[in-house]
Amino acid sequence: MAEAIARGLLGLVASYAAAGFVFALAFVAVGASWIDPNARGASLGFRISIVPGATALWPLLLRRWLRGDVEPPLERNAHRDAAR
Repeated sequence: MAEAIARGLLGLVASYAAAGFVFALAFVAVGASWIDPNARGASLGFRISIVPGATALWPLLLRRWLRGDVEPPLERNAHRDAAR
């Protein structure tokens, strides 16, 4: 029973990572420049270095890419709230 649960969880993690890697390839090629103007014309080294992060955070990046968000979201914290 525990082995079946472990295999199921491992399958979910592998599926998430595979989907993330496929997304990351498209994101590195096109999406990074789309949602971040500073990434336009970035070097190959930069693009390779963002693949692991794009693989891990693909649902968040996909949402920003589909929305067309160009500016990063404004951070909310106690200091920023107190300054208002």
